[in-house]
Amino acid sequence: MSDPAKTPVKIGNVLHPVADVDAAVRFYADTFGLPTKFVDGDRYAALDAGGTTLALAGPAEDVTGGVPAAAFKVPDVTAALDALVQGGGSVVREPEQGPHEVRAVARDPWGNTVVVYGPR
Repeated sequence: MSDPAKTPVKIGNVLHPVADVDAAVRFYADTFGLPTKFVDGDRYAALDAGGTTLALAGPAEDVTGGVPAAAFKVPDVTAALDALVQGGGSVVREPEQGPHEVRAVARDPWGNTVVVYGPR
């Protein structure tokens, strides 16, 4: 049987912290023609970037401290973090309940920030 922490996952979104979600939505729509998939007030917006979601995180949802990050959608956040640490990475923010999912922030062995998220 395969290890669930090793099951291939996808990058669910690329997180971009922004100071003003509404202005950022307008910028990415006007500049690149990205359609809006979902907006949660001034907290968060998801834009369709052709198979990848550009996630615009306002200050209340900025879990990375202003650093853009790939966000990996996994079936089990705890198992994925365990695998990440075993592989030489580190956990920056332990799993927490977000408004729509469980999420954590980590770094790969080279210091790159990643978000790991999954179902509640």
